[in-house]
Amino acid sequence: MGIESRVQNVIQQLHIQPKGVLLIGMWGMGGIGKTTIAKAIYNKTGRNFEGRSFLANIRENGEKIAGLVGLQEQILFDICKETTIKIPNIELGKSMLKDKLSHTRVLIVLDDVNTLDQLNTFCASREWFGLGSIIIITTRNMHLLKGRVDKIFKMPIMNESESIELFSWNAFKRACPTKDFVRISRNVVEYSEGLPLALEVLGSYLFNKTESEWELVLETLKRIPNDQVQKKLRISYDGLNHDEQEIFLDIACFFVGMDQNDIILLLNDCGLSAEIGISVLVAQSLVTVDDKNMLGMHGQLRDMGRGIICEESPRRPEKRSRLWDQEDVIDVLSRQTVRTLYTCFFNYGVKISKA
Repeated sequence: MGIESRVQNVIQQLHIQPKGVLLIGMWGMGGIGKTTIAKAIYNKTGRNFEGRSFLANIRENGEKIAGLVGLQEQILFDICKETTIKIPNIELGKSMLKDKLSHTRVLIVLDDVNTLDQLNTFCASREWFGLGSIIIITTRNMHLLKGRVDKIFKMPIMNESESIELFSWNAFKRACPTKDFVRISRNVVEYSEGLPLALEVLGSYLFNKTESEWELVLETLKRIPNDQVQKKLRISYDGLNHDEQEIFLDIACFFVGMDQNDIILLLNDCGLSAEIGISVLVAQSLVTVDDKNMLGMHGQLRDMGRGIICEESPRRPEKRSRLWDQEDVIDVLSRQTVRTLYTCFFNYGVKISKA
């Protein structure tokens, strides 16, 4: 649902440099459909090239040098059909890619690239590929694309009608909800906020369940986000440094919808380089800044951040690093002595919202 229009939007740009080598970047948060769109473009246009290769999950494989070498070998197998070639190391692999592909018009998708080293492993120069080649890079990191690609496509979330249809195909195996489930389906779609991953996971989970079970699941999700969705989203958080993680958690707990300049001043006073940190979060698709300079965050990401704080002490809110829920705040204040509060504020850095 919604794939065809997004695919066509990218394909229209593929003829910008028909005589050169075109680099296309697809950027967005985890679970938004970058890989799905890239795969659809690959399948639709791949036959027009002399060779093609789709390298999936580079972020995951990039954690091991052997994984990157294996992907270099995959490119040569996919395009040159060389089944016996063995690449001893990454640097020699780069030379081999250049030698064997520099006169071939290829389509290559580099899926989920996370670092510049990973990108350079497969595409350090346009000279590696023949004229008319197209390289598509999907990533959560905008900084990786700036100044290196010809066009960046920001992947949009799904609109309401697209969300309803995608959710329905997973929950009901049809294009729209059944009559008795229309209201609650809209509630689930609203909770998912147009994120395809959440719509697919929740729809599949709710398939064949009763209306009362749906109500229970939706109520539970408000307190405990779905593990499968959160695991995918947390990859970006885990890749941040300590200060960037702290800034992300502060925004998730307290500052969504507030003026960026005010928050920068506040976080700088806490010893954090907020302006740099926020720019990293924006580049990683974890935070947005609208035209009024207000900080925003997808609801699923906000829930992930708050879930990370709850994991610090599931049963004892007073031991968590941040409190934002009014009931938790009142409970902690009512049970703590002045001495305990002093310890919490200044030794453990507990942050309590203005509520």
